[in-house]
Amino acid sequence: MTVLVLISAILLLVLVGYSFIQLAPQVGSNPADDRLSRIEASPNYRNGKFQNLVETTMDIPGSKMLSVMWRFLRGGEDTEPAETLKTVPFDAKRFASLRPEEVAVCWFGHSSLLIRMHGKTFLTDPVLVGERASMFSFIGPKRFDYDHHIRVDELPPIDAVILSHDHYDHLDYQTMLQLKDKVSRFYVPLGVGAHLIKWGIPHKTITELDWWNAITFDENITLICTPARHFSGRALTNRNTTLWASWVLKGKEKRVYYGADSGYYHGFGQIGEKYGPFDLALLECGAYNEDWANIHMMPEETAQAAVDVKANVMMPIHWGKFNLALHAWRDPIRRVTKKGQALGLTLTTPRIGEMVVLNQPLPQGRWWEEYR
Repeated sequence: MTVLVLISAILLLVLVGYSFIQLAPQVGSNPADDRLSRIEASPNYRNGKFQNLVETTMDIPGSKMLSVMWRFLRGGEDTEPAETLKTVPFDAKRFASLRPEEVAVCWFGHSSLLIRMHGKTFLTDPVLVGERASMFSFIGPKRFDYDHHIRVDELPPIDAVILSHDHYDHLDYQTMLQLKDKVSRFYVPLGVGAHLIKWGIPHKTITELDWWNAITFDENITLICTPARHFSGRALTNRNTTLWASWVLKGKEKRVYYGADSGYYHGFGQIGEKYGPFDLALLECGAYNEDWANIHMMPEETAQAAVDVKANVMMPIHWGKFNLALHAWRDPIRRVTKKGQALGLTLTTPRIGEMVVLNQPLPQGRWWEEYR
């Protein structure tokens, strides 16, 4: 009888957990109707899932799984800053005074960036409100302690939001709720629009693109959805039912590449040949581990990817905000700058909130070494 009660209790917990995941608004929604039809017609969609361009195994062997879980539970050394990270206050006046021909970027940690080009402002993967990269508010990777986390109401007018995929460290439910009445255009990979619609963002403001699709934003800027080597899903039940991507912002004279999340593969070279050289490449360098190198580059590979896409300047992103792996919080930037120097790359390493303006002196200080 006791065993039956225990089994019943476990089943009840599983059922309650599953019901929560299905009903919790932050999880989003699965594509349906016209969106699902377009997904099913994509050459990148097979057997009910989106596929990477190269074979990409994400499963950790059982022999390693227990070891990885134990290391996560135990915690790594120096995986989070011991002190509050100092940020640079966003300079709204300077940002507004930029000339149309100037390209500027402002980094708010991880992959949240303002990109200014031809007088237009794009916001990528905004995670500004939620404190955790998780479907839960009480558990999951918590953001590092900054002296100031920029608020949505401090941002300048946003011409468009660009999303790379639907993981919680790139698509934050609470942030999108605050942006939905302030932004009139959202550009997303196939399927991601279903989440936004569930959260009250109007259909007409959302444009979904497949890999290699291009769309004219205005007379000066073209946006191109380009491949990445990664995966998607906001719950275990919907992995890879939406697409993941990188993005090219192609201006009349300048070009910016937003690499988002990706393991290293030949696609960087393809993008470089097709759309490079890039005046600036924004490339991930954190959350890596040899056990999942297929979906997150090692820092040395990040530097090589910058070479592959023909970047004149490379800015490391996807670090400095969340502890998503087992490495020390400064290891990504230390390793990528070392390899970048060896490859002869020009890197810019701004503080969080600091503005980078191309064709002006680039921030290149090693500010992360100021902390214990």
